[in-house]
Amino acid sequence: MNDLQIGRHRRTALLAGIALSALASACGSRASAAGARDSVPAATAEPANAERSLATVPDGRNGATAAAAAGPRVLFIGTSLTAGLGLDPSDAFPEIVGRMLDSAGHSARIVNAGVSGETSAGARSRIDWVLRQPADVIVIETGANDGLRGLPVSAARENIQAILDSVRAKQPAARVLLVQMEAPPNLGASYTNAFHAMYPALARKNGVELVPFLLAGVAGIPSLNQDDGIHPNRAGERIVARTVYDALVKHAPFATASH
Repeated sequence: MNDLQIGRHRRTALLAGIALSALASACGSRASAAGARDSVPAATAEPANAERSLATVPDGRNGATAAAAAGPRVLFIGTSLTAGLGLDPSDAFPEIVGRMLDSAGHSARIVNAGVSGETSAGARSRIDWVLRQPADVIVIETGANDGLRGLPVSAARENIQAILDSVRAKQPAARVLLVQMEAPPNLGASYTNAFHAMYPALARKNGVELVPFLLAGVAGIPSLNQDDGIHPNRAGERIVARTVYDALVKHAPFATASH
């Protein structure tokens, strides 16, 4: 990693730390309310037509994409960031991605298997259950809570590798995307650098796609996060959804002419 790359990574890790330093405790205190979904804290006003062309706002035509669409099944495995903690279920980024795909002419069945407060060990423990039904595309977002708790990078790496092994064994034909996450900088450069490097190394080793940092453009920006300063609000979820959508449409079954 050269000096420029190190500088960029440190800036990314700093923003991640600002956004995520309290995530573990926040998820623990709010997880009991996840089933009822907390109301969305007040957010900044959004332009009336913001992203509407990509169907990020439910309407009569595409609002039921997740439940009714016939098309490739996209399984999202993740933490509270995937579950959409603090938001209406329709505002979680996987659902927004589903509407964006629908608007672009790609029908998809979205399955949100996010669990608040989960570490990579938790994801590993339930992966076989989650994979009982076939999926065409699997998006894996895990590890953030490991980093927040300062758990060994080696353990997170082992858990994520086991998850990828299970996916390949049970869903060998599935397209797999691994989402880059970051550890807070207060854990020191050695830890944060190793944590950051874990994701591209696992992606290369397993031949899966690496999605850029999930909270890029959102972390540390108050107007894009809920009152806890951790979880994206509706406006922030649109940016998160765009990051994931852009990764999904690079290849089949959702490749677009521009890609």
